[in-house]
Amino acid sequence: MLGRLVGERLETDPNTALFADDLAATIREADAFVLNLECAISDRGSRWPDPDKPFFFRAPPHAVEVLTDLGVRCVTLANNHALDYGVDALIDTIDRLTDAGIGVVGAGADEAAARRPYLFEAAGTRIGVVGVTDHPAAFAAGPTRPGVAFANLRVETPQWLLDTISGLGDEADVVLVTPHWGPNMVQAPLPHVRRATLEMRDAGAGLVAGHSAHVFHGAGDRVLYDLGDFIDDYAVDPELRNDLGLLFIVTFTNGCATGVEAVPLALECCSTRLAAPDERDWIVRRFGQACAALGTPTSVLDDRIVVEWGAGGW
Repeated sequence: MLGRLVGERLETDPNTALFADDLAATIREADAFVLNLECAISDRGSRWPDPDKPFFFRAPPHAVEVLTDLGVRCVTLANNHALDYGVDALIDTIDRLTDAGIGVVGAGADEAAARRPYLFEAAGTRIGVVGVTDHPAAFAAGPTRPGVAFANLRVETPQWLLDTISGLGDEADVVLVTPHWGPNMVQAPLPHVRRATLEMRDAGAGLVAGHSAHVFHGAGDRVLYDLGDFIDDYAVDPELRNDLGLLFIVTFTNGCATGVEAVPLALECCSTRLAAPDERDWIVRRFGQACAALGTPTSVLDDRIVVEWGAGGW
């Protein structure tokens, strides 16, 4: 989330460092970086006309450079902030990202574009990314209307989504599905999230990596139920500690996620760094408990949490 106070910091000092150097170096260990971008990047548009919508996020145009500096290869815009400043700002966002060489999924100029996966290659591996959100329905793209790839996952996983996942089998070595699902500030995945995960995996997803809760959830077999936050200016819940997060480094073998290292993070207002020892201890304990509740063992190696996939996690 590069809007609001983060955006103001970028406006005041375009060269400000939002991420600590050692965190940026850790990110560059990976062959590709994919994230959920929960704001528009534009200097146009007006707020979405919903009197009940409390938050609106828009970042200045040069925020794209924050993503390119981190080596981001693809973002999903399938979320409840993609249209915060209307269609003009959404189209600006897509155009600016595309011009910068960053792939976009989960939103587009019409329904077909919003649902279309993005394919790219990293380290000799063809990666296909699919983005979808289960809220809000008002943001859904239509046959001739810009918007997001919406699916009412609370009710069912639509056939178009399963067909999109399975259809990537001949084009991609790895299929990543990244859904924006469930309510904010809950500690564990809801039943419909777990049901949809099984269906996406059965359709051919090598990894399902979700987001929306603003706090990390546990991991199951080939699923990270919620990635938590990466940068923001949000108020901190003293119990759920949305100011403490994780960066997930995933290894794929033969098309499936076979290992993950979770790097503990500390989110200060408008900046993110690697967690200090006491913060790391809290994250290790919380993530370990969340994974154990899903039947997934974890261990700690060199200040990172290792998820032991293949051990029967749900």
